[in-house]
Amino acid sequence: MRIAVFIDRDGTICKDVHYMRSPEQFELLPDAAEGIKLLNELGVKVIVATNQSGVAGGYFTEADLKKIHERMIEELSKRGARIDAIYYCPHHPNDNCDCRKPKIGMLKQAARDLDLKLDKCFIVGDKRLDIETGRNAGCMSILIPGPETEAGVKGDLVALNLLEAAELIAREIGK
Repeated sequence: MRIAVFIDRDGTICKDVHYMRSPEQFELLPDAAEGIKLLNELGVKVIVATNQSGVAGGYFTEADLKKIHERMIEELSKRGARIDAIYYCPHHPNDNCDCRKPKIGMLKQAARDLDLKLDKCFIVGDKRLDIETGRNAGCMSILIPGPETEAGVKGDLVALNLLEAAELIAREIGK
């Protein structure tokens, strides 16, 4: 079984743009690429797990989302960082699907696809949904507080950015 780090996209890897519709809106956050690169060097799988209800709402298509993710991969690659997999929920919050965070369908699918043990994994994000997802899946959660973080949200650990979160993960896994 492998260890992985599930990372929320908006507000954690890139600037949180309400219903990001195009690759041109994608902007890496400071230290995000460096944090992902450190995770790559640690040998853990790096997986993006993101709710994207804008698909269900008609704000953008899955083809648009694919282009945004291609831009993310390209920008990270330029800085020596790699994403191993991307899972997203395209459903509306009222659709009652199993994949929308804080439910753990995306994480369970990744565990099946990549031979992961969820209780050995981490989740990093900036919102209550990310932290609740981690708890629901048995993952250690790391909160990166930002402008969209709801009051009173507490992760197992707290980091200023994705690089600091990666450093905390390195300590937790003894590397």
